[in-house]
Amino acid sequence: MLNSLISRRRLIATGTLASAGAALSKLAFGAAPADAKPTLGTVPAYLGSSPQTLPPLPYAENALEPVISARTIGFHYGKHHRAYFDNLHKLLAGTPLAQASLEQLIMQTHDQPNLSDVFNNAAQAWNHNFYWNSLSPVATQPSEKLQAAIVRKFGSVEALTKALVATSASQFGSGWGWLVVDQGELAVVKTSNAETPFTRGLAPLLTVDVWEHAYYLDYQNRRPDYLVATVSQHLNWAFASANLDRI
Repeated sequence: MLNSLISRRRLIATGTLASAGAALSKLAFGAAPADAKPTLGTVPAYLGSSPQTLPPLPYAENALEPVISARTIGFHYGKHHRAYFDNLHKLLAGTPLAQASLEQLIMQTHDQPNLSDVFNNAAQAWNHNFYWNSLSPVATQPSEKLQAAIVRKFGSVEALTKALVATSASQFGSGWGWLVVDQGELAVVKTSNAETPFTRGLAPLLTVDVWEHAYYLDYQNRRPDYLVATVSQHLNWAFASANLDRI
């Protein structure tokens, strides 16, 4: 969690913080670098706007027990998730992006090495917001629209959940497993570290966190067991259905 602060001190020590600040200023006011992608900074309308503020957990910390313990959620939400927002506030204090949405920060700093600390913390903050809402303490069902899309692509919900578990478990190191819409069709993908699908033009419907802090206290090195239990019992299909309707 101290990586961003350490990197900031290094920037100060090497005299490059000013150039990073200049990059933030240019991005905030739309003057993208010459080699930037044409869509740099454009936030897809379906994503909405998330403030740089830790949102409330959508359920009690013990609501997902015994699959995910209150102890795990206490550390995961209260320590790890909160730290991404705290780091953002320190990194962006006094810059033109101090009030930008998480989505704007992600799109404007993606693939820019001198702003990787901003991207990593903004994307991790957003991914975790999305993750908590991707889970539900009670059983949910896909809408008719989502159900039809699942059957069309995977054959059944069971086949989709098996694909999501397998893809998520196969992520080497830290990252995420996602159900997304790719050019009008459902797909299961994985991303590493803080990467998020919408920077690639994929629309996320739900996600599963496969960073070790999401499961290690409960499952140690048994990532597949965490994924099978979480995906089979706690995916929030109502959230996924609502996301599909917005695309």
